[in-house]
Amino acid sequence: MEIISNLGRDNKKRRKSAVDLSTMVYGKIPPQARELEEAVLGAIMLEKSAFDSVTDVNLKPECFYVEAHQMIFKAMQNMQQRSIPIDILTVVEELKKNDQLDIVGGAYYITKLTNTVVSTANIDAHARIILQKFIQRELIRISGEIIGDAYEDSTDVFDLLDISETKMFNITNNYLKKTFEDIGTVLTTTINRIDYLRTRTDAITGVTSGFGNLDKVTNGWQPTDLIILAARPSMGKTAFALNLARNAALNPVKPTPVGFFSLEMSAGQLVQRILSAESEVPLHKISRGQLEEHEYSQLQTKGIKRLEAAPLYIDDTAALNIFEFRAKARRLVNKFKVGLIIIDYLQLMSSTGDNRNTNREQEISTISRNLKALAKELDIPIIALSQLSRAVETRKESKMPQLSDLRESGAIEQDADMVMFIYRGEYYGVTTDSNGEDNRSLTEIKIAKHRNGDLATIQLKANLAIQRFETWDGNNNYLGSNFKSLGASSTNNPSSSEGGRFFIHNSRMNSEDFDEGHDEKPFE
Repeated sequence: MEIISNLGRDNKKRRKSAVDLSTMVYGKIPPQARELEEAVLGAIMLEKSAFDSVTDVNLKPECFYVEAHQMIFKAMQNMQQRSIPIDILTVVEELKKNDQLDIVGGAYYITKLTNTVVSTANIDAHARIILQKFIQRELIRISGEIIGDAYEDSTDVFDLLDISETKMFNITNNYLKKTFEDIGTVLTTTINRIDYLRTRTDAITGVTSGFGNLDKVTNGWQPTDLIILAARPSMGKTAFALNLARNAALNPVKPTPVGFFSLEMSAGQLVQRILSAESEVPLHKISRGQLEEHEYSQLQTKGIKRLEAAPLYIDDTAALNIFEFRAKARRLVNKFKVGLIIIDYLQLMSSTGDNRNTNREQEISTISRNLKALAKELDIPIIALSQLSRAVETRKESKMPQLSDLRESGAIEQDADMVMFIYRGEYYGVTTDSNGEDNRSLTEIKIAKHRNGDLATIQLKANLAIQRFETWDGNNNYLGSNFKSLGASSTNNPSSSEGGRFFIHNSRMNSEDFDEGHDEKPFE
């Protein structure tokens, strides 16, 4: 009876625990290379430059299958960081200090590792095989977790898709590094780009902002750039960002699909703002539905008909973390050929799903680093909106923002290729200039950091009643944007997907927009 009782308890434990497919797939043992692990560890202790070769392959302690080998390699890593020479004696002392010497097999086992080394010449190849075996094990482990979660009825399938993509991407991001390129190869690529730029008739080399005076300074938003757009609340950050998205998507010469991630506002609120800017119907009338007959007609003809063809994709997922964002951004670029991504706004993002024990400054630093890395990976510009600290309000002199005002982390300034500030004097009661002229709607876009160009202050006119920014001519007149909306003709744009329609991506269930064969519908 006791045996049967124990079997029953074992069965219950077995049902509660998830099946680890990494250790039991058709009776196979996980991919491993124990002999090569021993050879690599032994070579590091015999050859001074061996550890550098292994580091270049991006081998990490967890890549070793044998737990003892993980401990030994970790000890070597710590010694390398402290500039301690690595040999048999120093490794033994390091393990002894960490109370791990007996766990790994004692000093005899450390000596035995060096006896397995025939030559250190092939350490690169050996390290790469170890890394390959580890990646195989990781793929098996992740696949097993995905299979287990997929069988659970409580699993949100779209969350599972995001998590799966993130885990797969992390393998590439963390363990597969780009190799060196000789200068000859890079020179060839650079010269080809210069020749291409010389023959271009268009002066804008990147994604247009729609404002000629701003494009003159930036040459458009450049691929791989992380651009920070920062301001105090109520300065018009979201309105200006939506203007940038609309101008890029509706450019008649070079329409660029845009992904807009809003962590603050719903997709419906954003669409109302874009409709107001495009149709020139006041936002408060659209949001309340208090439209006259002519205004409703204007909304239809100048707003909806133009925007329904715009390659603009909105995701309004709240509390978005950087890993989910990366997965969604990659899908947007791969499927819809998105050439610009805008995030509203940076401080509402989190670095992981659980940030209860995370220092906020470190978290923002992690987010900004990941955004810059993603811009390079996808080869597109990313514009991230950011809040400023209250230090601006406490200054008695000029309220124009400075780089030191960036909120919560100096890493934002360091990682960004460009930092722009929005300043409206009207917000602080400044309604006239030095000559007494009315400048209540004057908005200054100050480029405070520009890694690949000049610093400048661009003057625009804000008409926030219709959520629109225009070129400022100094005489309180509207000059309009650099181009007229393309409207339905943008459906002929080969770069836009599904006819370049205007799509809204709402949180989890709207991830179906990315599914092949799904009948996407424009907003109504």
